[in-house]
Amino acid sequence: MAVCIAVIAKENYPLYIRSTPTENELKFHYMVHTSLDVVDEKISAMGKALVDQRELYLGLLYPTEDYKVYGYVTNSKVKFVMVVDSSNTALRDNEIRSMFRKLHNSYTDVMCNPFYNPGDRIQAFDNMVTSMMIQVC
Repeated sequence: MAVCIAVIAKENYPLYIRSTPTENELKFHYMVHTSLDVVDEKISAMGKALVDQRELYLGLLYPTEDYKVYGYVTNSKVKFVMVVDSSNTALRDNEIRSMFRKLHNSYTDVMCNPFYNPGDRIQAFDNMVTSMMIQVC
């Protein structure tokens, strides 16, 4: 089950963070923040190959005892981070990849909205993210 989904801007400030158990919200914010270092390492390791590469999915960033953190980066360097419960062994890599694609498509829809100011916090994501978190359960 996805317990936290975050959209991080190019400059590494959060555009959107949503976590399911709200009592651990600070813990998930910390996990998302620390995963940005791993995302930056993976991006710099790819170097210029990332520009030519169409695969934006970064895969498993790091596992903890209770959770696994996955990452995805867009062509415009916006980062998506998803924290998944480790006890869910039925969740496969291709399912997480498709969830990131859905998230990316929804993010693109938000950016195409003429009333959205780039850089503002994203509010229109809630319904889609909630359905993704329920779908994964």
